[in-house]
Amino acid sequence: MRAKQLREGFLIGIAILISVWFLSLIWGLAGKAQIAVTQANDAKAQYQTLEERKATLQANVASLDTERGRDTAIRTAFGVARQGEEVIVVVPPTPATSTPPLSWWQKVLNWF
Repeated sequence: MRAKQLREGFLIGIAILISVWFLSLIWGLAGKAQIAVTQANDAKAQYQTLEERKATLQANVASLDTERGRDTAIRTAFGVARQGEEVIVVVPPTPATSTPPLSWWQKVLNWF
């Protein structure tokens, strides 16, 4: 009877150790899976950003294929003008300042 209990206790101990080992393996795999999912989402976001940048760059290249686009790019980059063109400076109008009406007390003081 004593040997049977000892053997059962030994088997239960081994079963507990094996189950703890399996749980640690599963925990490690779950952590690695979480890291993989996070990195996949980051890669998708980077891909989307690159696709948007690609579309912008393709639009810029398409605009440079026209004469007007090249002319605009040169003017912007180097600040040049064609022969015979002049600079136009647009000055905003000065705001009109109105004097506030004088109170009756100020009018009386102005007499003196």
